Amino acid sequence: MRNLVLIGMPGAGKSTIGVLLAKALRMQFLDTDIAIQEREKSTLKDIIDSSGIQAFLDCEEDVVCSLTVKNHVLATGGSVVYSKKAMRHLKDNGFLIFLKLDFSEIERRVRNIRGRGVVLRPGQTLHDLYEEREPLYKRYANHILDCNGMDMETTVETIKEKIWHDR
Repeated sequence: MRNLVLIGMPGAGKSTIGVLLAKALRMQFLDTDIAIQEREKSTLKDIIDSSGIQAFLDCEEDVVCSLTVKNHVLATGGSVVYSKKAMRHLKDNGFLIFLKLDFSEIERRVRNIRGRGVVLRPGQTLHDLYEEREPLYKRYANHILDCNGMDMETTVETIKEKIWHDR
């Protein structure tokens, strides 16, 4: 069985929704950010700070492309969309859902973007990041779910009943 892959901005709820969704669908859950941290034995922020953005992106691509899991809900890091190779691997093995939120909601949810280990170039703002990544999420998604105004439970039920069931 194929994987269900959640993509989207930091703060979109990929990890939280992923755990709840995996329980609801009786699937396993895997968070690629945690897989990176386990492999590197370091936090995302520390990897970026010590090795740089490109080294982090290379590591992320390597970890994602090495995944051989099936029947999993995967929560990806927001920066995975920078790698065509990683996105092709995810798409070949899964169904990608973009958890879309308006910028104002992302801004409300993300308080300390630097402390989260988000790939952010010097001088780049959260809004810049949003504008840069949104078209990439749309390009790779099999389904775009507008999560504005939805709580976590409604989001999970929508994915379970209307998207995953009907795919």
